[in-house]
Amino acid sequence: MAGEEGKPLRRISEAFEGLAETVSSKTAAVEVGPFSRACSRVSVLFGCLGIAFKFAEMDYVSKVEDLSEASKSISTLHSLLDLDVQKNCVRQAGSHSRNLLRVKRGLDMVKVLFEQILASEGNSLKNPASVAYAEVFAPHHGWAIRKAVAAGMYALPTKAQLLKKLNEDEASAKVQMQNYIRASAPVILYIEELFHSRNLGIDW
Repeated sequence: MAGEEGKPLRRISEAFEGLAETVSSKTAAVEVGPFSRACSRVSVLFGCLGIAFKFAEMDYVSKVEDLSEASKSISTLHSLLDLDVQKNCVRQAGSHSRNLLRVKRGLDMVKVLFEQILASEGNSLKNPASVAYAEVFAPHHGWAIRKAVAAGMYALPTKAQLLKKLNEDEASAKVQMQNYIRASAPVILYIEELFHSRNLGIDW
């Protein structure tokens, strides 16, 4: 088991493969507990990216913790949104719905980051990380945060350093990144549809 514990990338992709199965079954709703546990495994990735994504790591971790706490009294993501709609607090700071949307963006950023890493040559993560940030987070951030992130991009680890931290070689990392990209896509879409189907939108 120690070997698996030391393979965070594998644990992430396996957790999302489980969620993707639930989504594709069309019969079972995604439960808050398993969802928050899967998301908590992604936190390590933000930590590995250094200062550029420190704000994202702190924000993401706190939002996942909120969802984990919510899972003690709320069973599914459907119910979580419906309760906030009833209380008219969907967009309020600290609401579970708002936190779910922020966590979804974190999952999306990692997906785009992996896609960019797999598509890029060389050892630098600056371009993959810059593209992922610009596509997912930048539209929702003010000038000060965007500037801080841009400065932090110069302190990113190299791809080789990242893989070493994740205890993977190039070939095994490629497989796990592809697995996460494939498994996370329907899960991200599922969450977006939860918001769209209630006319809540996702660009806020």
